[in-house]
Amino acid sequence: MSILYAANQADFLYLLRESGLTKGNLSAHLGKLEAVGYIEIEKGYVGKLPQTLCRMTEAGRRAFENYRKQLGDFLEKL
Repeated sequence: MSILYAANQADFLYLLRESGLTKGNLSAHLGKLEAVGYIEIEKGYVGKLPQTLCRMTEAGRRAFENYRKQLGDFLEKL
């Protein structure tokens, strides 16, 4: 989520490289995020090559900002 929050949109290969996850793990995580409405996934082609683009939704942006605030509040109390 932090990668998409900063980039707003990224393709699967970029997310794979930046996250360090395996293809299967990344695909599973993206599927779960899409299922709850935090990201949108668009599959298409660039020429003859398949491309998967991921975008953070407004709901995803709000959820991530709320998570960051809660984490910050928690860390301040330590």
